[in-house]
Amino acid sequence: MDSLAVGLGDELVFDLQGVPVTTRIASLRSVEWRRIQPNFFVLFPRGALEQAPAMHVLVTRVPSSDQSARMQRELVKAFPNVSVIDLTLVLRTIDSILGKISFVVRFMALFTVATGSLVLVSALLTTRYQRLQESVLLRTLGASRPQILKILLVEYLSLGFLGALTGILLAALAAWALAVFVFKISFALALLPLLVALLVVPALTVITGLLITRGVLNHPPLAILRTEV
Repeated sequence: MDSLAVGLGDELVFDLQGVPVTTRIASLRSVEWRRIQPNFFVLFPRGALEQAPAMHVLVTRVPSSDQSARMQRELVKAFPNVSVIDLTLVLRTIDSILGKISFVVRFMALFTVATGSLVLVSALLTTRYQRLQESVLLRTLGASRPQILKILLVEYLSLGFLGALTGILLAALAAWALAVFVFKISFALALLPLLVALLVVPALTVITGLLITRGVLNHPPLAILRTEV
C-alpha cells in the first residue's frame, strides 16, 4: 500500500459498475508477483461481493503443447464464454524479453570493461615518462634490473588491485540500489564474476605496464635518456 499511501484502518472506495462500495483496510499482506499463480491486490471478506459480477480463475497443467492445444479447443467448444490463456506462451515471451535485456546488460558490461581498459592504458602511457625517469634514477644509483622489476610489479599490481576493488565496490553498490529501490527485489551478490575481475584487472595492469616500460630494463640509462628527452 505504499503507492496508495494508505495503512491499517484507512478507507477505500471501490466502484463496482457505478455502485460505490466503501471498505476499511483490516490487514496487509505481501504478494510474491514472480510466482505464476493467481494474485490479487485486494481480498474482500466472504459475503461482501457475492451479488456483484465476478469471474473465476482456474490454473491447470498439461504434459505437452499438443495436449494443451487440444484441451483449449475442446474447452472453447464446450464453453464459448470462457477465455483460455496459454501461460507457456506468456512465459516464453517473458523469457525472450529477459534474454534480450540480459544480452544488452552483458554487452554494456563488456563495453564498459573495454572502455576501462583503454582508460587504464591511457593512464599508464601518460605516466610512462615519469616511470622512465624514476627507473633511470634508480639504475644510476646502482639498482639492479631485478630490483627495478620488483618495484614496477608492486606498483602496477597495487594500482590494478585498487582500481579493481574500487570498481567492484561501486558496481555492487549500484546493483544493490537498482535491485532494492528500482526493481523492488532482493539483492544477491554474484561472487565469482567479482573474484575474476579482482584477478584479471591487476594482471592486465601488470602486463600492460611492463610492456610499456620494457625498454628501461634492457637498455643503459644514458641511451634511454637520449631517446626520451
